[in-house]
Amino acid sequence: MRRRKIDGCPIAGALQLIGDKWTMLVVRDLSAGPKRTTELLEDLHPISSRTLMGRLREMEQDNLLLRNNYGGLPRRVEYELTERGRRLIPLLDALMKTGQALECNDCDDRKESAGYYCDFCPEGDAGERWIEERPVISEPIEPVEPIRRRQDDSIVLL
Repeated sequence: MRRRKIDGCPIAGALQLIGDKWTMLVVRDLSAGPKRTTELLEDLHPISSRTLMGRLREMEQDNLLLRNNYGGLPRRVEYELTERGRRLIPLLDALMKTGQALECNDCDDRKESAGYYCDFCPEGDAGERWIEERPVISEPIEPVEPIRRRQDDSIVLL
């Protein structure tokens, strides 16, 4: 897990873990279930693929998400939240309510620009139902070792 020396405050530690806006938006999009990289790129527009892949790697190192590599051609990789990552969902709910109270954005603006509500949105199908189904987990969680694919050093000539 990434740790920098700050002041030891749990708020500062949580902010270190979150990193930037993309982390919480990835959590938002994975809160409804596993997604492929291409789906995340589409949902998180205008994020670059380089930024997304870096953020996904960091979140995997922090045990916030699990990378499932199903192999095949083309490669099929899906990301899903771990139990530790699901602990951030109540924070998403609080951020959504704060954004609504401060009139930062309107859900209908996203619907108009993107053509759909985000998976977390109370205006959409999954929004509030998902929030209510996920209780806050208070007991410590054992770190989960990510599934690693077998190293293949073969060379393919075309």
